[in-house]
Amino acid sequence: MDIVLLEGLGVSDQVLERHSRRLEGLGHVLTVYEKNTDPKVQEERCRDADVVMLANMPLALSAGEKAKNLKFIDVAFTGVDHIPVEEAKRRGIAVSNASGYATQAVAELCISFMIQLLRNVEETQRQCRGGGTKEGLVGSLLWGKTVGIVGAGAIGRRVASLCKGFGCRVVAFNRSKVMDEAIDCQVSLEELLSQADIVSLHCPLTEDTRGLIGSRELGLMKRSAVLINTARGGVVDSRALSGALRKGEIAGAACDVFETEPPLPLDHPLLHCPNTIVTPHIAFASVESMEQRADIVFENLYAWLEGKQIHKVV
Repeated sequence: MDIVLLEGLGVSDQVLERHSRRLEGLGHVLTVYEKNTDPKVQEERCRDADVVMLANMPLALSAGEKAKNLKFIDVAFTGVDHIPVEEAKRRGIAVSNASGYATQAVAELCISFMIQLLRNVEETQRQCRGGGTKEGLVGSLLWGKTVGIVGAGAIGRRVASLCKGFGCRVVAFNRSKVMDEAIDCQVSLEELLSQADIVSLHCPLTEDTRGLIGSRELGLMKRSAVLINTARGGVVDSRALSGALRKGEIAGAACDVFETEPPLPLDHPLLHCPNTIVTPHIAFASVESMEQRADIVFENLYAWLEGKQIHKVV
């Protein structure tokens, strides 16, 4: 089998070399490339591939179409909206992901965002560096707040569990029934937005969730509430969120994801909003989660080579 890894996995060369040797011993060839989003480059690299492996780099539709031998796409990421899933379904190409590798990493960053927003960490740091004080910037506790979880999958439930440790009430909106002791009740999206002091997004990006949080939804939130998005950028209307922040319709926001992967254009509407934390898609990225991600994606590969598919998406 011709196996192509289109980008690094955030682990050492030694780890990749170990897997390369193992695959070679099984009669397969692993070729590792540096990340390149140019469709023409991807087409050439994928042309003869039986297996394509990648993380969160967008895979051009044309690259999949030109890869006539392609049988398996192994995604070292949880979401798969950056690969041509419908094309894979049409051609019978198997797709697996690395779900679960970053559950703790994302959940911990969410808690960090909550505390930073509630305690005005960004602004108090700026004041301190400028010779100022905490005057007018005394914040609030996470303890006792109502946290609304939009999307109660593995990450959403982990965030809920951590929030319970801080004495929070947790409500959730999810398309199916959720049974989890950390979630106090399941409510409609409208009820969640009106009740929550903190709204934390954890749903996948689909046609149903694209633009899920827009002007109407932001208008349902408390003026004292904050919004956290570590899910997918397209779930939120960035211009609507920017407007709500500038008008003081909500108290703050933390965004780790955007409509496109960073770097962002310098005029992006969320880069210059008050009380807003922006980070370049770091929630999943910890030393531990990168190692676990590599373990999962190669486990997917070895299982598929043996005729079994795990972490199945398609």
